[in-house]
Amino acid sequence: MSLWKRGYAKGRASRPMQPTEVPSVLWQWEYGWMSPGRRALLAIWRIASKPLPGVLVAVGAFSVGMLLGAGPDSTAVSWQLRHQLGTAERRLEAREGELELVRLQLAHMNVVMANSARYRIPADLSGQIYDVALSEGIDPDVAFHLVAVESEFTGSAVSPKGAIGLTQVMPSTAREMNPRLTRDDLFHRETNLRLGFSYLRDLIRTYDGNLRLALLAYNRGPAVVDALRKRGRNPDNGYAGAVLSDGVERDR
Repeated sequence: MSLWKRGYAKGRASRPMQPTEVPSVLWQWEYGWMSPGRRALLAIWRIASKPLPGVLVAVGAFSVGMLLGAGPDSTAVSWQLRHQLGTAERRLEAREGELELVRLQLAHMNVVMANSARYRIPADLSGQIYDVALSEGIDPDVAFHLVAVESEFTGSAVSPKGAIGLTQVMPSTAREMNPRLTRDDLFHRETNLRLGFSYLRDLIRTYDGNLRLALLAYNRGPAVVDALRKRGRNPDNGYAGAVLSDGVERDR
């Protein structure tokens, strides 16, 4: 038994010495001769002798041992590898989404510029016709042909019957679609395009997808087309053929 243990036991003979009890002077003297490793082990042993800290130390030591000792097959390392792989996959998906967006934008620009050159109109007008047609559910080819036939892409055009703008919308038709619109509103480019394409879309639905009849009704009015058909007469006046030229599908 070491010197400090003998002295401590002699002074406390009334009860057994507890492992965690040390006399301050002798303990400090002998502790100073311990190696750093022994000091650390002794400190861990003293903490581990208490219930809750001991459990924490044991769990921490077990976790560190699993991570360092089990190698690549450990649960912790496997989780870390899966996390890194998932992060890489998400970054790749985000990059692929960005590339797809760029492809769509380039395709959009190509179509807009092609129609701009084909009809000899400004690129911004070409882009607006294309975008509004898509948003209103109209084939862009039909939309371009309709505007070409109706107004030759002249936003200020007014027909002898009073039809206005790019799509030659009648003020009475516009008021039926939106009572708040004024005649001046029909000279606004986007407003006129939306009214004309929306009206054509409604006519296509009315005639069960028959684009030719819808175009005839757009030009002559639904009442005239319906009356002629009821009498067994062909309502065709050449307008639908003009809009559906260049291989545009006639029935959708």
